[in-house]
Amino acid sequence: MANNWLSLLKNVPWSDVISSAPKVAEGARKLWNATEPHASPPQPGAASHQATIVDAINGLDQRISVAEKTAAELHEQMHASSQLIKALADQNAQLIQRLETQRVRFIWLCCATAVVAAVAVVALVTALR
Repeated sequence: MANNWLSLLKNVPWSDVISSAPKVAEGARKLWNATEPHASPPQPGAASHQATIVDAINGLDQRISVAEKTAAELHEQMHASSQLIKALADQNAQLIQRLETQRVRFIWLCCATAVVAAVAVVALVTALR
C-alpha cells in the first residue's frame, strides 16, 4: 500500500504544483481575509413609542444601506471563492492529465519489458539447445 503511494507521489509534477502554489495560497489568503468576521451590523433597538415617522424612515435607510454593503461584500467573497476553486480545479486537471500520461507510459513499458523478457527466454532456450 505504501509502495503505491510512493510511486504515485513520484509521478506528480511537483514543479507545476510548486509554481501554482503561490497563486493558490494568495487566493486562499484573500478568501480567508474576506470571510473574517466583520463588525456585526447595528441591530435595531427597541422602538420607542415617541419615535416619529422620520426617525423610522432614517432607521430603515440605515438598515438598507448596511444590507446593501453586506450583500456587496458577500458577492466579492463569492467571486474570490470561485476564482480559488477554479485555480484548484485547473491544477487538479493538470495532475490528472499527467497521471494519465504516466499510466499510459507504464503500460507501454510493461509491454516492452514483457517482449524483451520473451525474447530473452527464447534466446536462452535456443542457446541451450
